[in-house]
Parts: sequence; C-alpha cells; structure tokens
Amino acid sequence: MSKAYDICVVGGGMVGATQAALLARAGYTVALLEAHRPQKFDPDADYGLRVSAISAGSRAILEQAGAWKCIQRQRHCAYREMHVEEQGSSKGLDFLAEEFGREALGYIVENQLVQDCLWNRMESSGDVNIYCPEKLAGIEQEATGVTVTMVSGKQLHCKVLAAADGALSVARKLVGIEQQIWEYNEQGLVAVIKTEKYNPGIAWQRFLPGGPLALLPLSDGRSSIVWTQSDTDAKRRLRLAEPEFMQELSEACREIFGKVIGVSERAAFPLRTRISEHFLSGRVVLLGDAAHAVHPLAGQGVNLGLLDAAALTESLLAADKNSLDRALRHYARWRRSDSVLMTKGFHAIHELFALPGQISSKIRRLGMRITNKSWFTKDRLLLHAAGQHSDAPRLAKGEILREIIRGSLKD
Repeated sequence: MSKAYDICVVGGGMVGATQAALLARAGYTVALLEAHRPQKFDPDADYGLRVSAISAGSRAILEQAGAWKCIQRQRHCAYREMHVEEQGSSKGLDFLAEEFGREALGYIVENQLVQDCLWNRMESSGDVNIYCPEKLAGIEQEATGVTVTMVSGKQLHCKVLAAADGALSVARKLVGIEQQIWEYNEQGLVAVIKTEKYNPGIAWQRFLPGGPLALLPLSDGRSSIVWTQSDTDAKRRLRLAEPEFMQELSEACREIFGKVIGVSERAAFPLRTRISEHFLSGRVVLLGDAAHAVHPLAGQGVNLGLLDAAALTESLLAADKNSLDRALRHYARWRRSDSVLMTKGFHAIHELFALPGQISSKIRRLGMRITNKSWFTKDRLLLHAAGQHSDAPRLAKGEILREIIRGSLKD
C-alpha cells in the first residue's frame, strides 16, 4: 500500500527544497524525492564556481523557508551598486541601493550553501519525509491525485506532484509537456578571480560582441565571473594557461578593479532558453528549471524558480478542499504569464546586444542613457529584478507565512 501525502516534490535543488520547506511549514504533509543529497557546505573551503544573485524577494522567501539565517551565519555578499555598460563606453546604467531606499540590490550566495541550509532545515525539523537516494520512474494520474512510482519500486500517493527536477525534468516528460527552446551555441564560462583592487561590492556587467561578462562581488573582495561567449571561444579559453587567460579577461573587463592577478579553476556550461508550453498537467505542476530556463545575462534563473515556489504555496493556501484544481490552474496561469514575459524579454535583450554594427550600438547606448536618467523607469526595473512587482507572490514582498495561513483560515 502506498503512503499518502498532500504534496510530493520531485527534485531537491534550491527550488525544490524551498518548495518542500514552505509547504511543510504551512502544515501540509510533504514528501521530497531526490537522487543525491547535496554536498555539505564547508565554510573553510574556497568559494564554489556556481553562485547566484539572490534578489530581495528571494531572500524574503528563503527567510520563510527557514534557510536565510543559516546562510547569513556562513557567507554571502550583499551588493549595493550595479553597473551595466557596453564595450566602447564606460557610461551605461547605474543602480545604487540607497537611491531607492533599499538595504541592498541583491546577495551573491553559493548555490551549494543555499541547498545545504535548506536541507539542514528539513532534516532537523523532520517535517518533510525525504526519499533519498531515490529517482522518479513513473506517474499515474487519477481525478483525486497522483501515484508516484520510484526506481526502487516504492510508491507514494499525493494530491499534487510539484516537479522541480531541472531542465531535463523526468516528470515533465512523463506527463508529455513540450517546451519551446532557443539554442545560442554559447557557453557561460565561470571562475573566481582576484584583481589588484578589491571588488567593493559592485555587480558589474559589460556587454561584449561575444556576449556579456559579469563580475559578481564575493565577501573576501574577489569576484565570481560569468562570461558568456561562443562555444568555440569558451573551449579555447578553458585550455588557455592562467597568464594568457588572465590577460584576456583583464582586457575584457577593462581592468575595472585593476588587472586580474589570480584565477581559480574554470568551467563552462551551455546556454539556452526554455519555456514549457504548459505548467500544469492534471495534478502535476512544474516549477523552476523544469518549467523555464532563462539566459543568465540578468542573473534571474533561480529567482524565477523561488517565485514559483512562493506562488504555488500561496495558491494552495487560498484553496479549499473543493477548489484544489482551480488553485493549480491559477498558479499555472500566473507563473507562466510572468515567466513568458521574463524569458522572452531576456531573449530579446540577448538578440539586441548581439546585433552588429555602429547603428545598433548607438541605439543601445541611447537606450541606456535615457533609462539612466529616469528614476521611475529604474525603480520599475529594480522592482521586477527584486521579484517584488505588483503581481509578485506575497512572500516575495515580505509577508510572513503564518499571516498568509491565518488569512486563508479566515477566508
């Protein structure tokens, strides 16, 4: 006989673990399926290559999931200034947190640390039943829920299955949801670098002919880089000796913090944009990379996923026993609409900056200058980047989970 839960979450990465933690704290019975427990975070080890720019809205969500204090106790870097420019001009877009009444524009945090804190919270509280190591093998849908079969042969029954198992989602394929995919033949080259001057807490980005280069501040004054470039250039630069690589990188970032004088190991990952045709099939909902994957030029990938987790939590709490399917449809419409806007918006920006020629360059620079002079436009951009625009989930805007629960009980 299969064990029954309110929610089964497939995938224990940052988004899936956040979803499981939020729903468990909201009083649902939750099962989490994951193939591998994330590696324990070691604060004495060097910085990892995979970091995320956590928005203010995502921080608020992670606080309600019970993970942010754990992150704060270890290491992260708040950035209060952001600069975006195009090659050939140091003028561009500038954002200062204090000008918009914000504590910070965002926080640079290692992905491994976020995952480890979420898992520590779930394991210590015991309110999420974790099946790990375990993999999804089959899904059978009925009117009242989903029967999940695992590779081990075990079965679970749940009212809702939340699929957060990544861009190559097994759950999405099992329910037959197709995706629209844009291939760029590009890779994101990542590394940790040391420059002659400390990075004082500035998220700096420069659009180059081959793609954007971002320097993200770390708490020890170094920077984590994400350098978008063609497959050919990425393969070549991965093979370069350190002195040659540091020289090319110094030129690419115009020595904004002085010459690059140290570099960690390097890695690269392929870039593509994905958007699922639907976010819902029966009682199976998609979130995170299983639902969408965006170009990293704006650093919004994990933030969109955390907004999904907050939105699904809010949608479920607003449902009574007779309107669960309506609540799931509301979530799917809500998050797909926002995800399509963001996904296609980032794709359009990528295509705009990929256009060659002086005319297109002048148009881009003019657009940046006009935007930079408008406080209102910049404030709107920051609200969307922070995940706190008018249509954002309440958790992202700072509401406390127990207050949302209390409100749903009154309704």
